[in-house]
Amino acid sequence: MYSEQDLRDAVAGGAITAESADAFRTHVAQMRRMPVTDEENFRLVNSFNDIFVTIAAVLLLVAMGGIGTAIVPGLAGLLVAAAAWFMAEFFTKRRRMALPSIVLMLAFVGGLVAAPIEILSESNVDDNARMMGALVAASFLAGAIGAWLHWKRFMVPITIAAISATTAAAVIATVVTAIMPAEGTSPEYILLPLVFAAGIAIFAFAMRWDMSDRERQTRRSDVAFWLHLLAAPMIAHPLFHWLGINDGSTIGAGGALLVLGAYLLFGLVALAIDRRALLVSALAYVIVALTGLFEQNGMVELSVALTALVIGSALLMLSAFWPAIRSVVVDKLPGELQQRLPVAGTLAPSA
Repeated sequence: MYSEQDLRDAVAGGAITAESADAFRTHVAQMRRMPVTDEENFRLVNSFNDIFVTIAAVLLLVAMGGIGTAIVPGLAGLLVAAAAWFMAEFFTKRRRMALPSIVLMLAFVGGLVAAPIEILSESNVDDNARMMGALVAASFLAGAIGAWLHWKRFMVPITIAAISATTAAAVIATVVTAIMPAEGTSPEYILLPLVFAAGIAIFAFAMRWDMSDRERQTRRSDVAFWLHLLAAPMIAHPLFHWLGINDGSTIGAGGALLVLGAYLLFGLVALAIDRRALLVSALAYVIVALTGLFEQNGMVELSVALTALVIGSALLMLSAFWPAIRSVVVDKLPGELQQRLPVAGTLAPSA
């Protein structure tokens, strides 16, 4: 199986011409009845060998973590990070294997973040909240720096999302440490607004990558995909929590309508930017709201089935007619905004 990145590399290496690559993309679009720009491609598995290598790599990383834990606190994370970098030199740099590259990058960054936190857990700074917060922020900052070095070396698209996540976590930890909420204050009053703001910032960052590759033919589009996947839950969770969907109580018909309205807004944004991450991240909240709404109307036994029927049918219809619906949404937007969004693909007539 060949990915879009392989096709781009073949053009860059002179194996095929750019015209041949475009003709191939058009052929695939006609066969699938879906424009390439709307496919939201990203490479995860090229063959079963990717899965085989990933399993072996995870076993080795677990072994490194176990050995390090048995020796001294903090060594486990460092050994995991070192082993992940060493394996990436072959499986990422030379073999360019997708799934192992993702797992190894996450292990490398996770190891760097976990090492100082493991040391903290064995230290005596628990009584000093400000010191603890500052050290946790420094741990995430170390992860961000490590992720940046990994990006410069291996250029794995998900790495930019890892940099954004660790940077956001470092900033949030720093702000919470500086504010130091009074004892008894619910963490959600501090954390949720910060997470939501970070999600909006990462979403805007993702749009910068998207706008630099409107036809989605370079690695920048892959980077944007992972950034959107990171930003979506950071936006959706605080928003639906504020709508009352997470407190365990019945939200009522009005609350359910608000949730559905928010999901509809997410859908319009997803169509406009041609990214489905927002729809997926908010799906669980809509299912809970619809299930509660059906139960309030006496359909207790059928509430789950009816919710699955409504949501499943709507999403399948949206997926089937995504290009046509997206074209309508984009056409309603201002012309200047249309020129910044991903190209609204059009289907060539089938032969």
